[in-house]
Amino acid sequence: MTQQTLIFAHRGASGTYPENTMDAYKAAAEAGADGLEVDVQLSKDGVPVLIHDETVNRTTNGEGWVKDLTYEELQTMDAGSWFHDDFSHATIPSLEELLIWLRGQSLYLNIELKTGIVHYPGIENAVIKLIKQYDLIDRVILSSFNHYSLVTVRQLHPTIETAILFMEGLYEPWDYAKTVGAQSLHCSLPVAVPKLLMAAAEADTPVRPFTVNERSHMKALFQAKCAAIMTDWPEQALQVREEITKTS
Repeated sequence: MTQQTLIFAHRGASGTYPENTMDAYKAAAEAGADGLEVDVQLSKDGVPVLIHDETVNRTTNGEGWVKDLTYEELQTMDAGSWFHDDFSHATIPSLEELLIWLRGQSLYLNIELKTGIVHYPGIENAVIKLIKQYDLIDRVILSSFNHYSLVTVRQLHPTIETAILFMEGLYEPWDYAKTVGAQSLHCSLPVAVPKLLMAAAEADTPVRPFTVNERSHMKALFQAKCAAIMTDWPEQALQVREEITKTS
């Protein structure tokens, strides 16, 4: 990946569109984001679907656990009106729907495996199978707070990039990442202090903090030349990056 700090749209352009919908993903692409960050879970019948919460309660007009609902049942739900009436047409996308569209784009894709609360048997294999099917291995990063999932990914595929998700001040996390076969660090914003960024750079380990929504934080991370940021506001991040590029 390039020297320039990349901008990943967190759940798509989720500051201005309903998160984890095709509307949010397409808006991020149109704004000029370099990549997308999405969340994957499995429906009752084993279809990888893109939704952040383990239940549909917050972001749809339905109720229940994702794991207890079939893909067909999930498709009937309105996944946009909670954000604004203009998005009543939005549905919960399948990972496959996103990948089909992504083939015609140049975006990178960070897929978070949501295996921290619900154990989804076979999710890693199902996701990798789709990524291989659509020939996107070189543009995808798989991340998870459940690092056992990352070990499974590495056992299933030797080269696909993986990243540990973490929210605490881990000691020398670049060394720990190697123990689970991961190449990158996806840490919460408060953890991304200059000391970590500099030491990770020396260890040749990309750092991509989340969720970076304040202009001052964006500016500091761009100036620190970290690998990427995850933001709900890709449009704003692009403006800040352009301003810095002009003055540097």
